[in-house]
Amino acid sequence: MTLLAEHPASSAADSLRCRNCGASFPLGPQHACLECFGPLEIGYDRAALGAVTRADIEAGPASIWRYAGLLPVGRDPAARVTLDPGMTPLVRADRLAAELGMRSLWVKDDSANPTHSFKDRVVSVALTAAKQLGFTRIACASTGNLANSVAAHAARAGLDSIVLVPADLEPAKIVQTAVYGGTLVAVEGSYDDVNRLCSELQETDAFESTAFVNVNVRPYYAEGSKTLGFEVAEQLGWRLPGQVVVPAASGSLLTKVDKAFGELVSLGLVEPARWRVFGAQSAGCNPIAAAFAAGRDVVTPVKPTGIAKSLNIGNPADGPYALDAIRRTGGSVGRVGDDEIVQGIRDLARTTGVFAETAGGVTVAVLRQLVEDGRLDPAKETVVLNTGEGLKTLDPLEPVVGPTHRVEPSLKSVRAAGLIG
Repeated sequence: MTLLAEHPASSAADSLRCRNCGASFPLGPQHACLECFGPLEIGYDRAALGAVTRADIEAGPASIWRYAGLLPVGRDPAARVTLDPGMTPLVRADRLAAELGMRSLWVKDDSANPTHSFKDRVVSVALTAAKQLGFTRIACASTGNLANSVAAHAARAGLDSIVLVPADLEPAKIVQTAVYGGTLVAVEGSYDDVNRLCSELQETDAFESTAFVNVNVRPYYAEGSKTLGFEVAEQLGWRLPGQVVVPAASGSLLTKVDKAFGELVSLGLVEPARWRVFGAQSAGCNPIAAAFAAGRDVVTPVKPTGIAKSLNIGNPADGPYALDAIRRTGGSVGRVGDDEIVQGIRDLARTTGVFAETAGGVTVAVLRQLVEDGRLDPAKETVVLNTGEGLKTLDPLEPVVGPTHRVEPSLKSVRAAGLIG
């Protein structure tokens, strides 16, 4: 299969390139290098990318597609498979900053996307590519948010979908995926077991016409995450923040935000500036944090535990590349336990009005840890990413939040509760 409507004339993408050995291949449904089995990413014609201006971007739609000139697909609006995600709020977090002793703090709130997570960005790009590649069914392995987005996008486009998730996924994410009417398979195992099964299914004849968004079209899928970095810079007035804290599961989002900042500088869309990238993991699944702390380049797989299920990828595909981005930029990685995660969710909600899922709690709790440990500079402008909606992960909060008072429907009862004098 080869790209159809937009290949290659209307896209700056010109190849697939190995991140390990640099080998180059034609655009198509391929995710592993045929020379060294390393992961592939999209290669671009630098001259075509360089033709994109701020004015071009600002004249575009209020979605990720304003950056279509910097993506491998999507310049033709009629070819897009999308719920039009993106341009989510960048929220000033002054009260949280004051509590942490920070000068300037922002929350990029991607819970405002159509299925309430950043995954809408990657799925829009992946499904647009998949349709042009001739695939007729969409599939994925997911810890929840990706499942929601794939099912929704497939429903919008009238495509069949099959989504595989760990059987112990949060109930809200199961319901949100199932409601779109596609095939939903609960697998008795971890996400890593589910992902391995998808890789095996992709090799069978029965799935020849199926695009697995995080397997055979992964290079396109991953590029969608760059739009989060692009938006942060644009919303800051076309400048880069000094520091960004990113939740890390596979590590892909972290690497692509770093890549987005680098592309903006190299293309002259922002002034050259130094930025530092920080990763956030839960103590129940921290293979990237453990490798960073030990000074290793190799990420040792772990068996995930803990409440931050959307981050529970024990064998992160982009772990080594996340480590490289963190070390190259002078950042660090933090890891926090379940109690700290819950407190992080509550701190963010209480100070900013943003209700994050557990991944957001991880990020805010790690931010606190990094400041207290002196690893993150409180004087520099910092952006933290909230990648999902809190309503998806209510279970960890139910034991610790609820009514502050319980009264009878009378003034006497309200007065007895101390609510009035």
